[in-house]
Amino acid sequence: MKIHPAGSRPSSIPSADYFSGRVRQDPLVEAPAPARVRAASVTFEPGARTAWHTHPLGQTLVVTSGVGLCQVWGGTMETIRAGDTVWFAPGEKHWHGASPSVAMTHIAIHEALDGKHVDWLEHVTDTQYAGEG
Repeated sequence: MKIHPAGSRPSSIPSADYFSGRVRQDPLVEAPAPARVRAASVTFEPGARTAWHTHPLGQTLVVTSGVGLCQVWGGTMETIRAGDTVWFAPGEKHWHGASPSVAMTHIAIHEALDGKHVDWLEHVTDTQYAGEG
């Protein structure tokens, strides 16, 4: 057993290569091998979002506060709220983030395949974020 006391692991600001706007990540789970799960609490300020990306074994989001948006490639943008759970299938190209006017926090859970958790792709454009493209 290993306990990480609250506040013992620092928050981080993720790379602008993979996120747009103000985002903060707080680590929750980084399981050692042979386990492969990782989880983080991610807070997006209004308008902030991920770039398009995929996960080799899929991803679950548990929205804990606020109002957000998410979309799969070629699909309709969806609104997500505190209490919602979202599943993205393995390899499904998608993005997620806050709504334009309300911040959103979610717990992101995914597993690694051969040590890889995510494949980052291009940024979500302002036109895509506005639901126009």
